[in-house]
Amino acid sequence: MNQLDAKSVVVGVNGSQAAVNAAKWAIEEALTRQLPLRLVYVVPRGDAQTGSAPVSEWEFERAEMALSQTVCAVQSAGKPVEVETAILSGDPGQALINESLATALVCLGTSRRGWASDGLLGPTAAALVANAQCPVAIIRTNPDGAPTELGVIAVVLNDDPDNDEVVHQAMEEGRRRHATVRQIDRRLNSWVRRYPDVQVQTVAAGTGGAGMKTGHRHSGAIDLAVVGSADADEIAGLATPNCHPIVGYPDCSVLVVRH
Repeated sequence: MNQLDAKSVVVGVNGSQAAVNAAKWAIEEALTRQLPLRLVYVVPRGDAQTGSAPVSEWEFERAEMALSQTVCAVQSAGKPVEVETAILSGDPGQALINESLATALVCLGTSRRGWASDGLLGPTAAALVANAQCPVAIIRTNPDGAPTELGVIAVVLNDDPDNDEVVHQAMEEGRRRHATVRQIDRRLNSWVRRYPDVQVQTVAAGTGGAGMKTGHRHSGAIDLAVVGSADADEIAGLATPNCHPIVGYPDCSVLVVRH
C-alpha cells in the first residue's frame, strides 16, 4: 500500500495497560505522518465472518470504557494528535488485518515475555505479524504495567530485497524517538549521510551489542528491533529462542516493515 493512501495509525485496544502504553507510543507515529490515531476495540467472535454482528450492551460498555481510558491517556500526553475510536466485532486478528489495508501502521501492546507454550506472541499478534498489509509494531510493556524505557533501536543490514526500506524505517524511528540506531553490519555509510541528525553505532555482524561503550544513555538494552518480511514470516510461529544478530530479539518491542 502506498503510504499516501493511508488513513490513520491504528492501535488495538483491549482494556490492558499494555494497550494504553502502545497507544501512547503510537502518538509520535501519527504526528510525524500527519494522520489520526485510530483506537480500535474488537469484540471477539467465534467466526471471523461475523464482523458485522451486533455488540451486546455489556460488551459495548466494556469497549467504551477501555477506549475512553485510552483516549484520556493519549490526551494526557499533551500532543496535538487527532484521535478516532471504533468498536468492531469478529476475530481480533482478522479485524486488525482488515484495518491494515488502509493504515500506515498497526500497533499492539503486550506484556508477554519469554517463551510460552504457544510461542512468544499471542494469537492476535501472531496473525497480524504474519498477514498484515502494512508495518506492524508490537510494543512491549513491563510485567508491572510500566512502559519500557528508551533504549536502542536495532536493525540488521543484509541482502534481503526489502532491507533498504527496513533500514529507512529504523532511521525514521531514530529521528522520531531521538534515539540511537544500532546498525548491525558494515554497509552503513550511505545511511549515515542521509541521516546526519541520528546517532549511529557501528556493530559488526555477529557481535550483537559487544564492544559498545558503556556509560552512554543509549548504549543499553534494545528498545525496538526493526525487521523485514523474512523475520516476520518466522516470528509468528517462533516457540524457542533463535540465533539472531539483534541480541534479545524478539523478546523486545518489534517493528515489522511491510511495503
